[in-house]
Amino acid sequence: MIRIICINIVILFFLVPSSLGQNDSVALNRKGVFDSDEILEISLRFDIRHFKRTKFKSLYQHAAMTYISDGDSVTRKIKLRSRGKFRREYCNFPPIRLNLKKNEFPDDIFEGVDKIKMVTHCESGNRDHILKEYLAYKLYNIISDFSFRVRLVKVTYIDTRKPDKPFEEYAFLIEPTEFLTERTNTLEIETTGLSQKSMKQEILDRMAVFNYMIGNYDWIVPKLQNLVILSQPFSANSHLGIPVPYDFDYSGIVNADYAVPPDNAPVSSVRERLFLGLCRSEEKFEKVTDYFLGKKDAFYKVIEEFPYLGERPKSDMINYLNTFYEDFDQRNTIVRKLLNECLD
Repeated sequence: MIRIICINIVILFFLVPSSLGQNDSVALNRKGVFDSDEILEISLRFDIRHFKRTKFKSLYQHAAMTYISDGDSVTRKIKLRSRGKFRREYCNFPPIRLNLKKNEFPDDIFEGVDKIKMVTHCESGNRDHILKEYLAYKLYNIISDFSFRVRLVKVTYIDTRKPDKPFEEYAFLIEPTEFLTERTNTLEIETTGLSQKSMKQEILDRMAVFNYMIGNYDWIVPKLQNLVILSQPFSANSHLGIPVPYDFDYSGIVNADYAVPPDNAPVSSVRERLFLGLCRSEEKFEKVTDYFLGKKDAFYKVIEEFPYLGERPKSDMINYLNTFYEDFDQRNTIVRKLLNECLD
């Protein structure tokens, strides 16, 4: 019996990578909704007035979703409800959670999807914020495979009470956590109270500098605030977590009209940067900032080649990144700032 157990452990060891570093995670090639960057057009038919009136109750209501899958038009009976915290209170049209009834359509682009988050437009006529937040996710995809994939969606909303007055808005879907863990051979840790010191150092530092770059300090590791923590159970440092950020609407690069710094933050605007990462040596900060310098062109390319955002909001995003990269000067001002603001 002991021999059989040992053999099984060895088999598992070789089936699961011992270390999944940056760009080394094993993709399982799931052919689905997140395997394309093309905009996905869908229509949602439901009682929109009822949805808005009951947005605080988290009650599912019936809906119909139509979209194209492998060239064919597909209509699915689904359920949906409002989601989120601040945006559910503030937005006229809150974010949505779609309940797609897992495995009902086995050959569909949504195969395997049970429940999925859809980030919506908040207020009619203001599309820039949703598109800029989508791009923030795409920027983070550049620096880490341990990141949520997103899919841009153009939604035609049809109110069952007024079916002759449909309207269109942009939205985006966020990869379910179970897809992320499957794709990266990881497990989700749902325990609160973990500290930044419990995270893998290189991944944490890159995440912290990324959030500094985009002006996002709406994240807290111990509270799992806007973070998912993953673990690699068969890696050499399996006891260390991998932070994966989400919800970038409060960042300076998005600059949503409702975004304000926390009351205790030493800044007056989300456009001001604040570094919330741990203190490291000057050499380690130089290493991580050199990494971001190497990704500069890739960051700018994502924004410049995005066809759905106007030139003015694009320029705003690029100019905001410029204020980050201008500190990569001969005095290495960026490292000085990180050293001065870091958390002991």
